[in-house]
Amino acid sequence: MVRLRKLTYYVAASIDGFIADPAGRFDFFPIEADVMAAMNAVRPEAVPTAFRAAIGIADDTPNRSYDTVLMGRHSYTPGLEAGLTSPYAHLRQIVFSTTLTSPDPAVEVVAADPLGTVRKLKQEDGLGIWLCGGGTLASHLLPEIDELVIKQYPLVLGAGIPLFADAVPAHRFSLEEARTFESGAVVLTYACPSS
Repeated sequence: MVRLRKLTYYVAASIDGFIADPAGRFDFFPIEADVMAAMNAVRPEAVPTAFRAAIGIADDTPNRSYDTVLMGRHSYTPGLEAGLTSPYAHLRQIVFSTTLTSPDPAVEVVAADPLGTVRKLKQEDGLGIWLCGGGTLASHLLPEIDELVIKQYPLVLGAGIPLFADAVPAHRFSLEEARTFESGAVVLTYACPSS
């Protein structure tokens, strides 16, 4: 039996379920040392390439959980504006956008059919697939999301971009783990029972 790769939506969120403010900013989420150390031990590949050395992740550190990252245009744009055309150079990078052209040969821009693309990716050999954002893309990909890993920070935004930005049918997940941290953050891991 062929084992399919798993799609994980791994993202930071506020207590009230927002991954960004109404303007799409997410730089207010705290970088808590305790959360960072725990998550980087399991998912070092989720740290952008430009910051890995600064926090002690060597260039030759193997990817542990993912070898592919998926982004919506709004998730990709902040790095692009900062001059990071290939933010996760240590991963296969796919950006879903109908308006963007690839500014870097290492970034694949896909204009249509996110679900079909993910279904093909799942058939390939490799590690897991990381959906790093955003909420609209997550809504499209919900039928293929096998795992949610939510770094929930003790912030309330009141408005913004929710975990799932479009209306979606009810989709049940089961809580696999809840890790609490001294900083007040909680990392919640949910699995899709049908995966």
